[in-house]
Amino acid sequence: MTFWTSKKLTEMTPEEWESLCDHCGKCCLHKLEDEETGEIFFTDVACKLLKINTCQCSHYSQRNELVPECLNIRTMDTSQYEWLPSTCAYRLLNDNQPLPTWHPLIKGNTKAMKKKGVSISNYAISESPKLDLEDHIIDWII
Repeated sequence: MTFWTSKKLTEMTPEEWESLCDHCGKCCLHKLEDEETGEIFFTDVACKLLKINTCQCSHYSQRNELVPECLNIRTMDTSQYEWLPSTCAYRLLNDNQPLPTWHPLIKGNTKAMKKKGVSISNYAISESPKLDLEDHIIDWII
């Protein structure tokens, strides 16, 4: 039996928790919230700490100090998981949904995830003060 099917998120070891991340980079994209409706919109603009080609944070252990608005999923209330992409393992498991068949924990690598187009590495751009985030709102097929 796999740990993600037998344990709740709160029961996982730090190593198990971290292994759930598929490194798609979606949670590192800037998001906008409609103040009237509460609807959340993702943009194609990545956090300044994200290495877009690898979808890895360049300062992961210090990310919350360097970027205070960074989402620390481990400390978020589960009601805030709506800010996570619909393909996110943390969101899926919290909602009692299975991991997608392309997930690296199932496939053993990230090839299927990248082939499915889940990774942001092919379209994300780095943040810049010159960008208007509203001009960079995106829709995901996945």
